[in-house]
Amino acid sequence: MGESIIDLIDVTKSYGKGIPAVNHANLHVEKGEFVFVVGTSGSGKTTLLKLLLKELDATAGKITVSGERLETMKHRRVAKYRRKLGVVFQDFRLLKDRNVYENVAFAQRVINRPSRVIKKRVPEILREVGLIGKEKSMPDELSGGEQQRVALARALVNNPEILLADEPTGNLDPATSEEIMQLLEEINERGTTVVVVTHNREIVNAMKKRVVTMDTGLIVSDENEGGYHEA
Repeated sequence: MGESIIDLIDVTKSYGKGIPAVNHANLHVEKGEFVFVVGTSGSGKTTLLKLLLKELDATAGKITVSGERLETMKHRRVAKYRRKLGVVFQDFRLLKDRNVYENVAFAQRVINRPSRVIKKRVPEILREVGLIGKEKSMPDELSGGEQQRVALARALVNNPEILLADEPTGNLDPATSEEIMQLLEEINERGTTVVVVTHNREIVNAMKKRVVTMDTGLIVSDENEGGYHEA
């Protein structure tokens, strides 16, 4: 057993009456793992991600991420906690009025990194994601795949311990999706823990990683080198 970086113990999240969005979930992710969380729409996988981000609070249970207990965390601590996380979304969420360099540098400015650090770090991370030469391009001049690479660079520029990706290939064609997943695999190989929420069956089945399947709030299977089967 390695060192645990994400621990959910009997976690439930309800939005009122009816079936909970997450129902008595137990999940343990070790440092450096690559995990897919899969399931149909409404299975609870996005709620699970929001719990890890502390965008939502659990109704019951215990969540520990990178040594921090989320259910007892004070509000003023949340922003600092989130620095341990890189997050990538399906819709990229880039700043439309800033170029590639500035989109990535912004993530460093927010945490008051000095200019000399930004000038060194931003080109490094743009090289890692294959965007050298695109520094001055605006988001609307880029392809979907390039925009997702910018989003990845922004998520990674502060060296997060964990990368959370919510449907990172949802708006991309199959070939570009494969490129983005290869990039996520490289990021993982450098030591970052990666958790990918997706419903892209082809990608999950091709990559032979750990697969956690959710159905109506329940974790119904958890397989190493698993595939994506209907729950």
